[in-house]
Amino acid sequence: MRIGELAERAGTTTRTLRYYESRGLLPARRTENGYRTYDESDLRLLRQIRTLQDFGFDLEETRPFVECLRAGYPEGDSCPASLAVYRRKLDELDALIGELQAVRAQIGVRLALAEDPKCELGG
Repeated sequence: MRIGELAERAGTTTRTLRYYESRGLLPARRTENGYRTYDESDLRLLRQIRTLQDFGFDLEETRPFVECLRAGYPEGDSCPASLAVYRRKLDELDALIGELQAVRAQIGVRLALAEDPKCELGG
């Protein structure tokens, strides 16, 4: 399929596909007349990238998953490098959750103080 069809089927733009190609995430196969050409495996790569980005992964973090699919594995998370990225992402999320819980607790205290009629902040 050509780049426009792939973009449409993947729910993205041709510009995005060219960017992925420039970053080495999407293969750059060309026909004799210079048109980019893609197949169903490329659509799988794009779906993997999009799913991971929806989860908050940056583009570079998707690379091990793409490489895993290119190596012939049935899923992008079948390889040790992909599992390592999952682990790092979970650690990042746990840290963010901890930070958010601390901020929430502080705001809760401020709210309780502000709502207390004996508190000077409560007006």
